[in-house]
Amino acid sequence: MNLLAHAYLSFEQPEILVGNMISDYVKGRKQYDYPNGIQQGIRLHRAIDHFTDQHPATHIGKQVFKSAVGLYAGAFMDVVYDHFLALDENELSEQDWQPYTRNVYSQLQQNIHFLPERFAAQVPHMSTHNWLYNYRYPEAIEKSFGGLVRRAKYLNDHLEAFKIFENNYDFLRNSYASFFPDVKKFAESELALLQIK
Repeated sequence: MNLLAHAYLSFEQPEILVGNMISDYVKGRKQYDYPNGIQQGIRLHRAIDHFTDQHPATHIGKQVFKSAVGLYAGAFMDVVYDHFLALDENELSEQDWQPYTRNVYSQLQQNIHFLPERFAAQVPHMSTHNWLYNYRYPEAIEKSFGGLVRRAKYLNDHLEAFKIFENNYDFLRNSYASFFPDVKKFAESELALLQIK
């Protein structure tokens, strides 16, 4: 899951942020157990994921990783997108990303009672190690790739995928550049629709 992008595409609305961040941990009708704003965030997350999977830039980027990670290529592209978003000064400057990420952790902590147990357990680590800000650094991407491999059913090494990331860095940055303005525009309009339903 691309944590930074889902946080950022919550447009600084706390309930949307909570729903957007926990969506992968909320199955089936469980989404209706939450307040309306969090439900909207859950649905926004799912719409963003669908849009991302269908986008031509994602499809092309996934081909780069496919030989190394097969069906998990989309998950690796999610991490790649977070890396380039963390560096995107068209969105926030390096100085502004720091307070932005601190605010995300604060909002999650304030709403800890709404977070599924597995996600709530991650929040202190996310905050202490500043995962969202540190996506800007290649070593954090390597760690994230390692985490994907640990959770995958049939992968056992992240180093080949990380080498692919390094060797195709400019290509992947261009994929992000053609993708992110589209997903941001989509998320803004989708959220507006969700909030008038």
